[in-house]
Order: sequence, then structure tokens, then C-alpha cells
Amino acid sequence: MLFNSYHFIAVFLPATMFAVWLVDRLFSRTAVLAVVTLASLFFYAWWSPPYVLLLLASIAGNFLLAGHVRRLARNGHDKSARALMIVGVAANLGVIAYYKYADFFISNIAGLTGLDFAIGKVVLPLGISFFTFQQIAYVIDSYRSKLADHNFLDYALFVSFFPQLIAGPIVYHGEMLPQLRGAAAFRFTASDLGIGLKLFVIGLFKKVVLADGMAVYATPGFEAVEAGAVLSLIEAWSAALAYTLQLYFDFSGYSDMAIGLGCIFGLRLPLNFNSPYKATSIIEFWRRWHMTLSRFLREFLYIPLGGNRHGPARRWVNLLITMLLGGLWHGAGWTFIAWGGLHGCYLGINHGWRFVRGFLFGGFPVYPPERFAGFVVTFVAVVIAWVFFRAESFAGALTMLEGMAGMHGVILPEVWANRLAPLMPFFANMGITAGPTPLFEGSVQVLSIAGLLLLAFLGPSSQQWIEWQFYPGEKRRSGFSNALRATLFGFMAGYVAIHLYVGGYSEFLYFQF
Repeated sequence: MLFNSYHFIAVFLPATMFAVWLVDRLFSRTAVLAVVTLASLFFYAWWSPPYVLLLLASIAGNFLLAGHVRRLARNGHDKSARALMIVGVAANLGVIAYYKYADFFISNIAGLTGLDFAIGKVVLPLGISFFTFQQIAYVIDSYRSKLADHNFLDYALFVSFFPQLIAGPIVYHGEMLPQLRGAAAFRFTASDLGIGLKLFVIGLFKKVVLADGMAVYATPGFEAVEAGAVLSLIEAWSAALAYTLQLYFDFSGYSDMAIGLGCIFGLRLPLNFNSPYKATSIIEFWRRWHMTLSRFLREFLYIPLGGNRHGPARRWVNLLITMLLGGLWHGAGWTFIAWGGLHGCYLGINHGWRFVRGFLFGGFPVYPPERFAGFVVTFVAVVIAWVFFRAESFAGALTMLEGMAGMHGVILPEVWANRLAPLMPFFANMGITAGPTPLFEGSVQVLSIAGLLLLAFLGPSSQQWIEWQFYPGEKRRSGFSNALRATLFGFMAGYVAIHLYVGGYSEFLYFQF
């Protein structure tokens, strides 16, 4: 079930809220948690009922295993606890490996060896990467910190809570489990409802209007290169930038909706997205993009590999390994591995530049021109990497990048050429010609992309829009008056309603990861 579907907005969400409100007044807090858990399982079953059994088996298996790990650790059997923890992590990774990577690995082995064998099409369960990583962290922390015991219902809800089940954020037990029995959880207040609904509307607008609006420009270009077409410079850059914005507003929208839904039910999910295209370095980008995944990879992969404790060379190797595996986490394909490898190299270069700059200039302050240069370099590097992330094949990605480099010519739309007729001889000397551009729609596309780029670069984050203090003591001011904010929210809600009625809805991009 999609957050942007009629079924969710008009039926599932209000029905779940009413059921929680009613049960909270008639029965115990345990009954409320049971209702939300059943609603979450129904939410997951809407996609494919049989895979609820896989989700339940994963929850039950990890709950029992983590409990046994804690008991062994408390009784001084550290070696046995560590061994069982490793077995549990391996089992979780094995489940992901089968459903997500079995076909990829077998097809590559078959291609290398020439053997003709296959296991058939394996359907990827929705959200398996997210709820499995969440449980891996729980199992590891059961060994590390000897957590207090939790009952099965609390744990099942921690894993399956529907706002974050399908595409995150990746929530840690310490962030969620203590809240479930708290006084504010699942008791609706005007403050929580106001914050939650505002965030949900903002996220819905980002997805339905902005992200899906960019898809109409991005998809034809990437489909064309996979079909063997070549794109001119303008066509290639317009497609790449459109996808860069589509993914940005799609994932940002989902994150806003997930956090907003958590607020509606009195729970605080961790911030997962913080205006990453404002970053002035790749290091900063990864502190802003998919923040809970970055945290997981840092704490459970990069640091255990050694982090930065063994010198610069080892740190760069650890960064590359971490990002390669982060790329593979996103999808079973060499293009995802290339995307992760690029970001691993980017991070290594960024750390190298910081070292060189510190050696040459010491504590010399960073002035605006240097920050602006860092911003431009970072954004261009991110766009180039997104080409691999989006492309279905290496050949398609390389063709797109060739077009972006101008290797297939610089062609102006004929309408533009007619308006610039006096300058065309000069442009011709530079290799710029006029001709048909079937994958570029002209001024409307330019203005749409430029407008959303400005919004991503300069606009306030969703938390700033509603002046929400996400963390205690944090000041977030948008500069918007209450009347202006109310007008904007009303406009967004109305526009989304019309758009959904006329155009329908689409899946979130991160559902495939």
C-alpha cells in the first residue's frame, strides 16, 4: 500500500487512527500496540500476503536469537554469545542474499563459466533491506550492550511499524522501543496531529507533484539510451538533472511522510533527509542524504573495518569497501556497485583534499568562493554518479555520460535556433548546430528543472517550513508568517488532491531497493 494512494489516505490511515483511539479508551496499552501491529502487518500484506510470513519469521527468529545472545552474555559466556551473534547476522544477510542477489550472482557466474543454469525469478520482498538491517543492529547490540529484555509484541511493532517498514528510516531499538510504552505514544494530541499532517502534506506534494513531474523528463532519456539511442548535450543533461531532482523529491517526500505519520501516532522517527544538495563536500552530502543508512554503514561496517584508526591509506580502503557494499545494498547490479565505488572514491578524494588543505593552509578559514566551488564540484559529482544509479546497464550509463560530455554533439532546438538566428554562424564555429531534439521539450523543461534546482539549493527544509524543533533546543526558523504557511499548506493539499484524482499515483523509487 502506498502513502500516496487513495486506499491509504482515505481508508487505511483514518481507520487505523480510529481503531487506536477507540481501543486506547476501552482496553489496555498492550491492546493498542496489538492493534497497530496488526494494522502494520495488513499494510505489508496489501502488497503480497504470502510475504507477511517471511516478515513474521524474520521478526520471531531475530527476537528469539537476540534474547539468547543476551542471556549468554549476562552469564559470562562471551565467546558463545559472540558466536551466536555472528550466526544471527550471517543468517539475516543470507536471507537478503537469496532474495536480492541470488539471481545476480548466478547469472554472472553463468556468464563467466558458460554454464547454463538458473534458479528462476526470485521476487524481492518489499522493504527487506530495511527491516533486516534494523534487526541486524538489534542482534549486534544485544551482544554489545546486553540490552534489557523486551516482550515480543513490542519488538514486533518496532520492526513492522508501517510508516518506516517499507523504505525507512532505519530505526534503532533505542530510538523506538522506549517510546512504545511512553505516555505520548498512540494518544493523539493537537500538536502531534498538526506537525504530522503538515509533514505528510509536504511529503505528498514533493512526491506527487515535484518528483513525478520530473519523471516525465527523466524516464524517456534513460529509456532511450538503453534502446541504443545517443543524446545530444542538452538532452543528456536535462535527463540527468531531471532524475537527480526526481530522486531527491521522491525520497525526501517519503521521508517527510514517514516522519509525519510517526508524529501523528505520537512517535518520533529519526531524521533521514536534510537538504543534501546544499552540501559543499561529499562528506557533508553523506551526512545529509539517507542519514540513517549512513549511520548504519558507519557504525556496523566502516568502524568495525577499522575506520580511520590505522592511517589515511587504510581509511580510504575502508571507505571504498563501505561504499561499494552500500551501493550493492541498493540493488543487485554492477551499476549500483559502480555508483558506490564512485562515492567511495569521492570520499577518499575529499579526505585527501582536507589533509592537503590543512597541511598547506592550517587553520585558514573557508571563504565563500571556496565554499561555492565545493558546492559546484559536489553537485556535479553527485549527478554523474546518479547516472549509474539510474541506468539499467553500463552501456546505457556510458552513453548518457558521453552525451553529457558533448561527445554526441550540441544541438539547439529549432525554435531556439530561429530566435538566435543572428548568432547561429558564431555558434556553428563552436560546433553548436540546430536540429530536432525529441528528448528535450524546450523552455518549459528548462524552467521546471531550474525552478526545482533553486528550491533544492536555496529552499528551507521541511522541518524549517513548519518551524519544528526536531531536536530539543534546535532553532529552526523559516521566516514564513502563520498566514503564509497556512496558505501554502492549503494550496499543496488541494493541488495534490486534484493531481491524484486526475493523474493517479506511482510507487516510490526507494521501494525497489
